Amino acid sequence: MRKNHQITAIIEREGNGYTSLCPELDIASQGNSVEEARNNLREAVELFFECASETEIKERLLNEIFVTRLEVAVG
Repeated sequence: MRKNHQITAIIEREGNGYTSLCPELDIASQGNSVEEARNNLREAVELFFECASETEIKERLLNEIFVTRLEVAVG
């Protein structure tokens, strides 16, 4: 039975393409567009869940990830 997990995808431009990161599992991917980077990350995460042992999943899966913006003083 398949179980759905909600994960975070952080996508940023890098050169002519995009990188994508799932901080809950520390898995990254890339693509030529935002959508491609997102889809490639989804595939990488799905492959991880298919191949990893329950122990590895429990060790790597972080349940609390906070993504926020900070204002910092410069100069």
